[in-house]
Order: sequence, then structure tokens, then C-alpha cells
Amino acid sequence: MSRKKVVRKRRKIILDSQYHSPLLSKFIRMIMWDGKLSTAEDIVYAALEDLQSKTEEPGIDVFQRALQNVKPLLKVKARRVGGATYQIPIEVPDDLGWALAMRWLITAARAGSGAPMQEKLAKELLSAWKKEGSAYRKREETHKMAEANRAFAHYRV
Repeated sequence: MSRKKVVRKRRKIILDSQYHSPLLSKFIRMIMWDGKLSTAEDIVYAALEDLQSKTEEPGIDVFQRALQNVKPLLKVKARRVGGATYQIPIEVPDDLGWALAMRWLITAARAGSGAPMQEKLAKELLSAWKKEGSAYRKREETHKMAEANRAFAHYRV
């Protein structure tokens, strides 16, 4: 039997000032570097305005749809059985799925070069909304790996 206790989250969710969305608030805080929250907010809100002008839909809706498209449902976890290490597919909990989707989007946006961050972020969110781009490709690779290792699912903990 596992000795680990289930840890409950006690943090109070701080909503963003413009859209009052907990997901957007977490995304802004993940974008933030060196404690510069106002700069991160400016970047994200400018990217959402850019998305709104490109898609003729509210920017927050495009953002949420892009996150939903990138959010993984399965991932693989290494498990050592006997002398071999197997990649075991497991379901991703909801909060971890959102965090992975945000991380992949931010990493993909930061990987671009030359343009300001709000333009790179808007471009990556737009491509994720269309089910394209490197963040969406990362999700698809993760799902393919989980599907390829489905035979080892019986080793699940």
C-alpha cells in the first residue's frame, strides 16, 4: 500500500483583471519572468486582442479553445519491472493536462525568434486553435507514444 498522502490544494485562485478567468490568470503567471506581472499581462492581453482581430471571435474563446486542443489526455510514464524499463501509458489528470498545455504553448512561442513575444504568442495560439503548430504536434506525439505502448498498460500502478 502506498504511503503517500493525498495533498489538497489550499491556494486561493487569483483571477485576472480583464477576463476574470482562472486559466488565463495561471497562463499569465507562467509567462511572467523575474516577477514582472504587468509586463506578462501586457503581452497576453495584446496577444488576445491580436487573436480577436484575426479570427473575428472573442480572444478569450480562441485562447480556451487553443488550450483545449493542446491539452493531452494520455502520457507515458517510465516504470521499471524486473530488469527492463517500460513506458506505461497513463491518463493525465485534468489540472496537469492544463499545465502541460500551457507549458507547451509558452515553450513553442518562446522558441520563435525575431518578433515580439505577443506576436509569437498570438501566432502559436492561433495555430493551436486551428489544430496545427508545434504545441499541438507535441500533444499528438505524446498520444502516439502512449498508443504505441498500450501493450504495457497492465503494468500500471
